[in-house]
Amino acid sequence: MTAAAPSPSSLEQRPHAALAPSGFSDISTGRKFRNNLATWVIYATMGIAILPLVWVLFVLVERGLPALLSPDWWAYDMFGQLSNVAGGGISHAIIGTLTQAAVTTVISVPVGVFTAVYLVEYSRGGWLGRTTTFMVDILTGVPSIVAALFVYAMWITMFGFERSGFAVSLALVLLMIPVIVRNTEEMLRIVPMDLREAAYALGVPKWKTIMRIVLPTALSGIVTGIMLAVARVMGESAPVLILVGATPVINWNVFDGNQNSLPLFMLEMYKLQASDEVLSRLWGAALTLVVIIGALNIGARIISNKFSIKSS
Repeated sequence: MTAAAPSPSSLEQRPHAALAPSGFSDISTGRKFRNNLATWVIYATMGIAILPLVWVLFVLVERGLPALLSPDWWAYDMFGQLSNVAGGGISHAIIGTLTQAAVTTVISVPVGVFTAVYLVEYSRGGWLGRTTTFMVDILTGVPSIVAALFVYAMWITMFGFERSGFAVSLALVLLMIPVIVRNTEEMLRIVPMDLREAAYALGVPKWKTIMRIVLPTALSGIVTGIMLAVARVMGESAPVLILVGATPVINWNVFDGNQNSLPLFMLEMYKLQASDEVLSRLWGAALTLVVIIGALNIGARIISNKFSIKSS
């Protein structure tokens, strides 16, 4: 004799707790506790990681801001200015840093982006692709002093050129290209393959698909990586110390004559350390470099967001 099936009304009147497995509420409570604990641990570790950065920025702003508030700081150079006397400016170092970084970027960005495009879109595991990847890995770990010494041995000693800002840019190119290649390569791999296949199905050539679809889709990430590379090379001190001579006057020509830069100016001030004015210039130059890098990053993000493909 079979038992009668329970009526719908009896099922509706049965409490939901009776339908749950035994111990389900305890498991749910335990999971919530572990989730909350992990969340707080993540927030705590993030705060520990941010705390040194906030402290460095606080000290940098506190000690460097008085120099930046002076109009002379941006308008004048250090020609004829005594190191232990207030006055003078840093325009010569700013111009030198920007011109050297501009030349480095003009050379590095096309080489780095096109290399990454080849590795992602065209290389099929051939010997050229493997060799290129291997060389990029080697350049990624090259210290800046090694790049500077290599350029000094080749550009100055072997070819006989003079020390100049362009020699500094050549050394910075060796440091900037691998960063751009690695970042661009990762950004291109994130682009869905469906976008490429849809363009191919419409008869769009591969090169035009890359130029019109793939690169604009990954543009925001590529620009971010480029600006990270620019920020790295702008703060390098070894190449400017070896490959260019310091000067207290403005020099716009990166191919001829001595040319100062912010890292080199900070090294000069660090060697002196004779008075409060020297330390004020040292901290002011450091804060100026941070402000310039921050402004370049913000401007690059605005440009990339304007020209990148918007998701619908």
